[in-house]
Amino acid sequence: MSTENAIEKVKCLIIGSGPAGYTAAIYASRANLNPVLYTGMQMGGQLTTTTEVENFPGYPEGVTGPVMMEDMRKQAERFGTDIRFGIATDVDFSGHPHKVTIDGEKVIEADAVIIATGATAKYLGLPSEEAFRGAGVSACATCDGFFYRGKDVAVVGGGDTACEEATYLAGLCRKVYLIVRKNYLRASKAMQERVFRTENIEVLFEHNTLELLGSDMGVEGARLVYKKGTPEEATKEIKIDGFFLAIGHTPNTEVFKKYINVDEQGYIITEGKSCKTNVPGVFAAGDVMDPTYRQGIAAAGTGCRAAIDAERYIGELQA
Repeated sequence: MSTENAIEKVKCLIIGSGPAGYTAAIYASRANLNPVLYTGMQMGGQLTTTTEVENFPGYPEGVTGPVMMEDMRKQAERFGTDIRFGIATDVDFSGHPHKVTIDGEKVIEADAVIIATGATAKYLGLPSEEAFRGAGVSACATCDGFFYRGKDVAVVGGGDTACEEATYLAGLCRKVYLIVRKNYLRASKAMQERVFRTENIEVLFEHNTLELLGSDMGVEGARLVYKKGTPEEATKEIKIDGFFLAIGHTPNTEVFKKYINVDEQGYIITEGKSCKTNVPGVFAAGDVMDPTYRQGIAAAGTGCRAAIDAERYIGELQA
């Protein structure tokens, strides 16, 4: 390439470096697609912020999130994936080949594009929440609930996800506080009934979290405010070992929405059981297209499917 801004042509471009992106890279590499993978802002994805991973097959003793993602990166590189730092800042999927701009400068032309940019958990934005992230603060009860067996925890949120997380944790923990900003639950009637039937869940309506309390050992409590801004306003503290956010996720799809169909929450819509989007040659894998499961193993599975879909698509182009 003669200049820095020259267009680079590749067979398969993968955007994102979580379990979906790296698994897609492993399969695409082994299929001789010579994939180029751009890591995005967080190399290794959400799992790099997780301390212990015990539910991913192949690690009988458990593994830390960063180590597992490093293992996946090495495996993708072993088969020839070209892994680069960079963020997709613009796309042009109006024709073939597909064009993706990286970091506002470099343009990649690709026969097939796999979008594996993930979803970002919504947080309350408290400084103490940031300080204890990975040390008592989690956005995934299924991932981390096991570490709080027999302990007291809190879940923030009032929708179906929050109620599901609270009932899941209630099967593991001694006590679960469900902290709800409003004076009612937004969850479906069935989910509400499950919460109210579960003896060790205490719903704290009209409460907001002011700050988390703790030490170097992690979260030890939370300071809440009741009926904030009213004459009845009062603060209280609860003792907890874990604090779970269940106020939603934001799929990282903004840059693709001009061309790719998404649902009302912003998740990419795929065709049937495939990873095909509405644009031929563009595929989606992982949390960016999965609002339901949001697990590393599920994301890896879709990465495999997306790579196989891409391989078949490129094969048809060359036929």
